[in-house]
Amino acid sequence: MERASSVATLVSAIGCGLVAGVLLAFSISVLPGLATLPVPDAIAAMQRFNAAILNPMFLGLFFGTAISCTVAVILAVSTGRGSPLLVVSGAVLYILGCFAITAVLNVPLNDALAGVDPGSAAGTAVWQNFTDKWTRWNNVRTVAATAACAVLIVGQGRSALG
Repeated sequence: MERASSVATLVSAIGCGLVAGVLLAFSISVLPGLATLPVPDAIAAMQRFNAAILNPMFLGLFFGTAISCTVAVILAVSTGRGSPLLVVSGAVLYILGCFAITAVLNVPLNDALAGVDPGSAAGTAVWQNFTDKWTRWNNVRTVAATAACAVLIVGQGRSALG
């Protein structure tokens, strides 16, 4: 049971780090790159990115990390070994700070953008709202997933030592 707890925490940390990397790439390269394009082209490109990311690899990583975090918490709390508080903290950072924000804030913005004609005036208005809010919340998700990774690594290290 203790080994399973250690493995679940390690898998969760790796998943959080990978998700953080994907989100960071959007913040530091994709959105700044889109900002250099005419608005209709930027909208069309982001619509394609949003459709492309809905693939089994990313969805497995994104949802799988939430599941592994949940399993890590259950196992860490039930064994009481290592640092259950750190594992719980890391899982909460990912599940609330990344997963929930995605579902509640970023996905609705993606859906609104998907429904507009890139060349329309409505599209331009949606794009302005999208870039401001989506980028802000993407940055929060990136920080949360990164912090979750770090906290889980420390929790894993303490578990291995203790």
